[in-house]
Amino acid sequence: MIALLVFCFEAAQFGKKVAVLDYVEPSPKGTKWGLGGTCVNVGCIPKKLMHQASLLGSALKDAQHYGWNISHPVRHDWPVMAEAIQNYVKSLNWGHRVQLQDKKVKYFNLTGSLMDAHTVRGLTNAGKETIITAENIVIATGGRPKYPAHIAGALEYGITSDDIFWLKESPGKTLVVGASYVSLECAGFLTGIGQDTTVMVRSIPLRGFDQQMSFLVTDYMESCGTRFLKKCTPSKVEKLKSGKLQVTWKHADSGKEEMDDFDTVMWAVGRAPDTKTLNLETIGVKISSETGKIIVDASEATSVPHIYAIGDITEGRPELTPTAIAAGKLLAQRLFGQSSELMDYDNVPTTVFTPLEYGCVGLSEEKAVEHYGLDNIEVYHAYYKPLEFTVAERDATQCYIKMVCLRKKEQRILGLHFIGPNAGEVIQGFALGMKCGATYAQMMKTVGIHPTCAEEVTKLRITKRSGLDAKVTGC
Repeated sequence: MIALLVFCFEAAQFGKKVAVLDYVEPSPKGTKWGLGGTCVNVGCIPKKLMHQASLLGSALKDAQHYGWNISHPVRHDWPVMAEAIQNYVKSLNWGHRVQLQDKKVKYFNLTGSLMDAHTVRGLTNAGKETIITAENIVIATGGRPKYPAHIAGALEYGITSDDIFWLKESPGKTLVVGASYVSLECAGFLTGIGQDTTVMVRSIPLRGFDQQMSFLVTDYMESCGTRFLKKCTPSKVEKLKSGKLQVTWKHADSGKEEMDDFDTVMWAVGRAPDTKTLNLETIGVKISSETGKIIVDASEATSVPHIYAIGDITEGRPELTPTAIAAGKLLAQRLFGQSSELMDYDNVPTTVFTPLEYGCVGLSEEKAVEHYGLDNIEVYHAYYKPLEFTVAERDATQCYIKMVCLRKKEQRILGLHFIGPNAGEVIQGFALGMKCGATYAQMMKTVGIHPTCAEEVTKLRITKRSGLDAKVTGC
């Protein structure tokens, strides 16, 4: 949704008459929110703030080693945190409304469906109809969390990421089902603020990411107290008289069944494109039979002229807010300006905000080998210890950097992966170099900022192929 707002603002600057339709269907638990879409309301923004709350908890433990006298017991107050974060999100909702008004973009709080290539039917909650016609239509409805409907009690008793950030009270002992970045991020901050948290993983963590890095992320989470139930799938959720939720699950390897009681069960098993009300098939907009996402070309055009789609709803695009925003801005410039520039989806950086953050840009080691062959890849790597961890005597076993390069003499960098503090801030800077075709030789000529974690990227000397110890020694 935020990408659609950016498109609208950009189009309005070209003097176009613009309208936006937005209505949030409440979650099965009744959670609803304001203007701004997933990122603002139930995604990036509240997630990062709760992650920050968790990091502050860790900092309090470290502070004692640095001479701070911290009174015990240290207790986290969920309602105070939740209210502050929710108030901030509401301020963003209001800000978007003001921007729409300032830029003279007409806002309709309606559920929209397509009647043809130029006509949208909007419905209020009460069923009142509004018909809107336009030269061009842009779809950016994003996705909503999936519920495993085949599991008894899943819908009745479970919540999703649509709900966790708007809870007024602490979720208590929580089971998070799934191994996506949403699952691990939520489990990470819940553990960090003192909740008893378990993650149930059916297969592998962070599918689609570099798997060596993914397992380092979960190893660190386990060392911080998050419990992992690996190769397990839930079979039913029952509500006990006590109000607790009793979850039964099965181990894939042994077939053995187990059960435990939780206060909250959160499903993080993927997202589905929010297309059910759009009437896409009737007017001929092609969608993927596997994913349900809209098929678009390089210019974000659908199979129907004058209808475009951007963001998570489109097939084969990264499910990342910044890419959708950039694609929306470029689309408006192509439609209404003099531009012909297309969105470049290569080397898009991202970060998983787990307790030890994982940032990456470019190809995973697996993808690089798949594309270029094992003999044509050189991987430089290092295990390092952040200076911040030393005095506090924190374990840095999982702090790791990996640079995947071509073996040709210029050794172009194909992928950069970083696990450690402030990974997002680190990778954002190196992403520019990747966009410019940076090579290993250029990286080695880059002077590091001492003493930082990012500096370690400029000091990578050991290759996996050499078999030498990749642990950094000295400062």
